[in-house]
Order: sequence, then C-alpha cells, then structure tokens
Amino acid sequence: MTARLALLFAFALTLAHAAPLPYDENADAKADLQRALSAAKTSGTPVLVIFGANWCQDCRALDAALQTGKNAELVKREFRVVKVDVGRFDKNLDIAEAYGNPIKKGIPAAVVLSPDNKVLYATRLGELADARNMSETGIYDFFKRVTQTAKGQR
Repeated sequence: MTARLALLFAFALTLAHAAPLPYDENADAKADLQRALSAAKTSGTPVLVIFGANWCQDCRALDAALQTGKNAELVKREFRVVKVDVGRFDKNLDIAEAYGNPIKKGIPAAVVLSPDNKVLYATRLGELADARNMSETGIYDFFKRVTQTAKGQR
C-alpha cells in the first residue's frame, strides 16, 4: 500500500511539473489574430499563425522547440506569433480555410501573414506534421527559409 501511495504521489508531482499546454482551447482565435495584425501594422512585422492542438505530439514538440535557443530568437525577432487551436479538426477551421487550408495535410501547420493580412507563406504539404522528429537545426532551417520567403513576398 505504501508503495502505491508513493507511486501515485510521484505521478502527481510529474503532472504538476509538466509543461503547460501550448494551445489555449478557450481562446478567441479571431480576436487574437486581429490583435496581432493590428500590432503588425504598427511594427511592420509579419504574423506567424501556428495551427495545432494540445493532443498533437508534433504540435507540442514544435511549440517546445520554438520556445528555446536560436529558434526562439528567430521567431521573436521576425514575427508576431498567434497560436490557433484546431481541436480535433472541429475548431477554427474557418480561419484555416481563409488562408488556403494549411492544415489539410496535418498539424502543426503555419501561415505567415503580411501586416495587411495577405499570405506570404503557408505550409501546404504537411511540412511540420513530423515536428517531433525534426532536430532543433531542422526546425530553425525551416523557419529561416520561411522568413526569407516571406521577406521576398513583401
């Protein structure tokens, strides 16, 4: 019995220290996107929209990778970020459709928008759908290319 209690306690501690979930399931994604676009007009910085869900391991891996090291520096320097929760492909689908349905081939998916809400780049082939198996360098290289493509479109 004591061993079970100790195991249960250890499990509870693990859950308490687990990373927070990256997608706010109660967020108003349209309002968040409008706020980011409004701020982007002032700064001239493009908006990076990341579509994903908390149940998706690749989405969580990508979010973790974008929070640290050179990936975090690149994203912070180049974009205003909005995370859009797609639930189980039953939420915010109208937002994805408005930008060419980048989630069609899987999540996470990304769209880069100009401050005036024009698509500068969008994943179309599930480029990030295997994010958990991409290295930090692989993710960095991907977003570096996206940055260059977006700059070329402005």
